[in-house]
Amino acid sequence: MKLLTAATLLLASTAAFARPAPLVSIPSHDGFFDNIAAHCGKAYEGTVTVDNAAGPSSFAGKKLVMHVRKCTDSELQVPFHVGDDASRTWIITKTGSGLSLKHDHRHKDGTDDISTMYGGHTVDAGFANVQSFPADQYSKELFVSQGIPQSIGNTWQMYIYPEKFTYRLIRQGREFRVDFDLTKPITPPAAPWGYKD
Repeated sequence: MKLLTAATLLLASTAAFARPAPLVSIPSHDGFFDNIAAHCGKAYEGTVTVDNAAGPSSFAGKKLVMHVRKCTDSELQVPFHVGDDASRTWIITKTGSGLSLKHDHRHKDGTDDISTMYGGHTVDAGFANVQSFPADQYSKELFVSQGIPQSIGNTWQMYIYPEKFTYRLIRQGREFRVDFDLTKPITPPAAPWGYKD
């Protein structure tokens, strides 16, 4: 009887303390995340302000739209539409050891592109207005397997200020930047490929 009572008490005490581990974060990461989340549901048009790649840009002459489409306490989904191409969604996630940025690329039928979920993770505090995401190991191995080893040096940066959001890619010899005007919300586009409204 004493053994049964002890076992019951042990189970009850374990159940009382069973809860998920907290998702920890630091103020600069929270501030950055919250600054983007404040635009949830809104869409904005952007312009390529830097692109030093040789040859014609696939973005030239196309309407560029970011849409802060879905926001939870730990994830932001931000589709990036390039003209009629709705294949790209930026996913910013609180990981418990910083922030992750992933590029979810889909085909029109919703299936995954061969080059998807590449991105990086913060390695320092950054700022509430600026975060950098150096390429993670998955991305480096993906780039090598696809024959673009120069991309292993990629760092993606995002800047958010009251009037402007910037998406920037840098690596040795390469810079690409799009600035979005946050003072002029536009009608949000349809869901990106592979997602539902």
